Parts: sequence; structure tokens; C-alpha cells
Amino acid sequence: MCGLFAGLLKAPRALIVRTGVQQRATYIHGKPPKDKIGETAFALTVLTLTVLGPSGWILSHLDDYKTRGP
Repeated sequence: MCGLFAGLLKAPRALIVRTGVQQRATYIHGKPPKDKIGETAFALTVLTLTVLGPSGWILSHLDDYKTRGP
């Protein structure tokens, strides 16, 4: 039972430590991206359509495949 209460006493301290880390993280600045974001967005769009396009076609014509038979 004492271990339970000890854990509850440590919890507020953990919250204080986390807020301190978040405040220090605002001073960190990154470099601008090397690649253009448009190229990445285009590549992700093509990849998504390549994967989801055929599966969407099959799912939309599933009733036709069921009635046709083997």
C-alpha cells in the first residue's frame, strides 16, 4: 500500500519535469528541407493511387464478380 502512495506522490513531479522539457524545446530550430515538399506530396499521391486504385475497383465491382461465377 505504501508503494501505491509513493507512486502518487511522484506523479506531480513527473508532470513538472515534462513541462520544463517542452519549454526548452522551443529554442531548437531545424534547417529547411532539402527536397521540395511538392515532389514528396506528388510521390505519396501516386503511391496511394497505385495501391488503393485497383483494390477500390475490385470492391466497387464485387457484386458483378459474385453474379458472374467461376
